[in-house]
Amino acid sequence: MATRKRRFIFEFLEGESAGGLMLMGAAVAAMIMANTPLFPYYQLLTDTPFSIQIGDFTLGKPLLLWVNDGLMAIFFLLVGLELKRELIEGELSDPRQIVLPAVGAVGGMAIPAAVYLCFNYDDPLNSQGWAIPAATDIAFALGILTLMGSRVPTSLKVFLTSLAIFDDIGAIIIIALFYTDSISVLALAVALACIVMLAFLNIKRIDEASLYFVFGLVMWVAMLKSGVHATLAGVILAMFIPIKAKDDPDHSPLKELEHDLHPAVAFVILPIFAFFNAGINLSQVDLSLHPVTSGIVLGLFVGKQLGIFACCYLAIRLGFASLPKGVSMGSLYGAAALCGVGFTMSLFIGSLAFGGVDTGFDERLGIIIGSLLSGTLGYAILATTLKKPKAE
Repeated sequence: MATRKRRFIFEFLEGESAGGLMLMGAAVAAMIMANTPLFPYYQLLTDTPFSIQIGDFTLGKPLLLWVNDGLMAIFFLLVGLELKRELIEGELSDPRQIVLPAVGAVGGMAIPAAVYLCFNYDDPLNSQGWAIPAATDIAFALGILTLMGSRVPTSLKVFLTSLAIFDDIGAIIIIALFYTDSISVLALAVALACIVMLAFLNIKRIDEASLYFVFGLVMWVAMLKSGVHATLAGVILAMFIPIKAKDDPDHSPLKELEHDLHPAVAFVILPIFAFFNAGINLSQVDLSLHPVTSGIVLGLFVGKQLGIFACCYLAIRLGFASLPKGVSMGSLYGAAALCGVGFTMSLFIGSLAFGGVDTGFDERLGIIIGSLLSGTLGYAILATTLKKPKAE
């Protein structure tokens, strides 16, 4: 029995590693298409409009946004399922383990924003981009992490995932408060009603997954229309999926759904997401060293790792939190550096901060450079500090 469990874990980690390679391959393919004569076809694909209409209700977006707001909601559903399982039965069942990623997320948002403002505080337009380096791209960060396969302890994955979730929630709050022109109260009320129904299903321990998905889908549409980032619906839905069935204590709807979603997310959703978002035409990027560019690069590359690691280090030394099991300070620092990969969420916030305004600069250059430097440094540190598993 124990051997079977170990084999399952080994296959699971091996699948994650392969999914990470597919993610990176999709990103490279997108960059090649965006910087060759194939760019018009790539742009045509990402900009192709797709609409769903029922009467006067219309939901229309280009394919790029359907990927970012739709497919990524499924990714966050899987992340939420993993987090809930860890909160109830795993590493995060100890409240002390929650403190570390939460504190790290706060530092990882505040310090990069402060670094950015050091370069742009005196310009009202430039200062609008303060939240760009505060974001972490969980998809790429986890993709880089999984390239090392079984060398990565589960506790480090849990830490990075938890920190990224806290980071994303913080980013969503920032977007809602500072980058949302208008919020639909009616749409938010519908989303809240769905949350109430999901809570009712959970309290009654109803384990029919289809009921949860119906209310989850309505909640996703409501959040999409409300102006709040729709991917949060995936995490909220995951929190209400029961971990144990009502009539069969040995059956776990949450674990079953997590197991079913993992291959689809690793081998389909994340590669598609990377392909649609990584295709930046470098010939259209402003290569001048602008204060916005400098602020973003140093915010992601210096501010992220400094903010996360310093806050985590202080929390551990002061006794508020403990180092995750099997994780060294060096590995913790590597994970902190890895969180400087802002990429997609940073691009999204950048479009909100400067979209439609003739700024004379392109914030994407800073995002690309900062993310590349952070990903490279994080991988190098983790490759050095993580030990290879002993052969059985």
